[in-house]
Amino acid sequence: MSEHAVIVQFDYGQTDLSPLNELEDKLTDAIESAAVGGFDGNEIAMDGSDGRFYMYGPNADRLFDVVRPVLAAATCIRNAVATIRYGPPEDGVKKLEVAIGAA
Repeated sequence: MSEHAVIVQFDYGQTDLSPLNELEDKLTDAIESAAVGGFDGNEIAMDGSDGRFYMYGPNADRLFDVVRPVLAAATCIRNAVATIRYGPPEDGVKKLEVAIGAA
């Protein structure tokens, strides 16, 4: 499996995970339809205040191009920032941070 990643940190602000689960389904569908990688899961704070999504694929830019519009349209998350990682999780690997919804 590829080592490129898109990790999205966001504010959530509720304990009802239903909207978040729906967003995950949309992300999974978009990633699978475009055949650009896989959705690997999330981390959500116990109080629902914030969280992260983890997505992996062979080309981080293509993966981000697919998930960015889905994330930008989501109303259940705020202040989302994607870390686009171009290789394995180790020192010296190129990373880029992009605010979701920014031009």
